[in-house]
Amino acid sequence: MSAASTPPSEEELPTPAVQNRRWIPRLVWVVPIAAAVIGISLLIRNWENEGPRITISFLSGEGVQVGKTLVKYRDVTVGRVSAVVLSADHQTVVVSADLSKDAASLLKADTQFWIVRPRFGVGSVSGLETLLSGVYIGMKTGAATLRERQFVGLENPPALSHGPRGRELQLHAARAGSLSIGAPVYFRQFQVGRVIDENLLPDGSTRVSVFVEAPYDGFVKPVTRFWNASGIDVRLGADGLNVQTESLAALLAGGIAFDDGPIEALFVAAGIPGEFTLYKNETEAMAPPDGDPRYVRMRFTQSLRGLEVGAPVEFVGVNIGSVVAVDLGYEPRDRSFPVSVTAKVYPRRMGQAYEALASRGKTESEETLAAFVGTLVNRGLRAQPRSASLLTGKLYIALDFLPASPRAAFDASIRPLELPTVNGTFQELEAGVGRIVKKVNDLPLEQIAGDLHTDLKDLHETLSELHTRVLPNAVDTLSALHSTLDSADRTLDVESPLQRGLTDTLSDTRSTLQAVRELADYLDRHPDALLRGRLPQKMPERPAALSSDAKP
Repeated sequence: MSAASTPPSEEELPTPAVQNRRWIPRLVWVVPIAAAVIGISLLIRNWENEGPRITISFLSGEGVQVGKTLVKYRDVTVGRVSAVVLSADHQTVVVSADLSKDAASLLKADTQFWIVRPRFGVGSVSGLETLLSGVYIGMKTGAATLRERQFVGLENPPALSHGPRGRELQLHAARAGSLSIGAPVYFRQFQVGRVIDENLLPDGSTRVSVFVEAPYDGFVKPVTRFWNASGIDVRLGADGLNVQTESLAALLAGGIAFDDGPIEALFVAAGIPGEFTLYKNETEAMAPPDGDPRYVRMRFTQSLRGLEVGAPVEFVGVNIGSVVAVDLGYEPRDRSFPVSVTAKVYPRRMGQAYEALASRGKTESEETLAAFVGTLVNRGLRAQPRSASLLTGKLYIALDFLPASPRAAFDASIRPLELPTVNGTFQELEAGVGRIVKKVNDLPLEQIAGDLHTDLKDLHETLSELHTRVLPNAVDTLSALHSTLDSADRTLDVESPLQRGLTDTLSDTRSTLQAVRELADYLDRHPDALLRGRLPQKMPERPAALSSDAKP
């Protein structure tokens, strides 16, 4: 082995020198460290800006998607859906949403949430923007002071939002009719607001919320009357057919109109500010105030078929109330079944008669009304069913004075008041018709029909004989008469020989009469001519002048 290939020994190897140098980080670690710092700052900022998480229960989660469906307040995004799960009883869908920190103040106990979808109605269309962007959850804050994180969502949108300038009013009605949210509100056929909400109250009535925009809310006064202006109002009166409607929108989607009511309404006790009555139509709204109703009862011993609940009650032709109940009673004494009619009347509708009623007492009490009705009964006031229409057979109750009716007892202590009654004229007419029909049935119709058949048979034979015998002879007679008339016409013609001979005869007769007249005149001058005959006539002498001229 050569010396070059011999490895050095350990003693011959150099010893490394260790130097103490300061640690300097390499550039490769700068990027991760910066990313970590940025991530931590983002986490801190996200934690600082993180809003509350809420849960909303819906009956259906149609269209709701995790991470895509937004939560909006006044069309501004305030959150996003983070989870959608079924409830424990599988009856609802629980939607979890993360809201922004700024939306925390909106989460009150009465805050409302609903899913905004396309909705098409007769009077309005909403949610069309969701056809492209997808559904979102709408939000409307409340006025409660308590905070809440769990909510029950609405299946239908809540009341419409409105601007700050204007006035929100509550209208109460027995029925809402065809009104819908968004329906217009009119003042003298000019739209000044709209319906923002409608609710069914526990007593079955309807509360309609309307918003009248400024400055038109100044037209709403304590005397203002609201009425349902939906559809078409068709009336047939003395001035002909009258058709009235507020607008095409009110015709399709319904509407409400208002105007100043009668001045008498100012003297009625005011109700809750901002709450009004919604009347069925303009006529009912503009009628004088009815006041408190009073109930009366009437017993009839006749059939009242055609009398229905709601039929009018008229006092001397003026509508003062309506029928509220028609019941069947029982009288053990004669085992009869009278018909008991209960009516609701409004004394204020009696006008001056009501003023006379009020003058008898300081208050509108039952005793005052009973005393007033007792006076009218003594003057002959009676309740009578009358026919409202011969075509429909409907009846109404007429309170009228019938002095010829039998005297009736009136007890002012009975409540409700019981009015004396008389049978209706329609029933008397039916009884008269029944008597006439009975008399007709008592007639010997079969015998009359037999005699009439015999007479008709004889008349037929007579006419046959007249046709076969008399008529041919009459035709011959008329033909002969026609020939005779033709002959007479020819005889009486001016150019006929008879006419010429008659003319000559009349001329000779005239000459003869002239000669007789001359003879009579001559005999009158010469009576002796009958004995001596006619004297010869002398020639008249010529004048002298003519004689001398004649000589040569």
